[in-house]
Amino acid sequence: MAVKIRLQRGGAKHKPFYRMVVADSRARRDGRFVEIVGTYDPCNKDADKQLNLKLDRTDYWVSVGAQPSDTARALINKARRSLAAAE
Repeated sequence: MAVKIRLQRGGAKHKPFYRMVVADSRARRDGRFVEIVGTYDPCNKDADKQLNLKLDRTDYWVSVGAQPSDTARALINKARRSLAAAE
């Protein structure tokens, strides 16, 4: 089973809200998933509350072979940078 880390869209029209999920690559975008590893709310004005990720779980899934999508990879890197800046 090929596993991907990708975004699952939710929210209303013109008010997107995304879950970052680990899913089988053959599953639909908003379909079945294995685990929710975070959320991304681009409409939130507070930059600290826009992105909420479990970096330990994303690291685990990448270590067992999950491939993040381009957008998911960018958001994971953004979360790492903000975590490093906070320390």
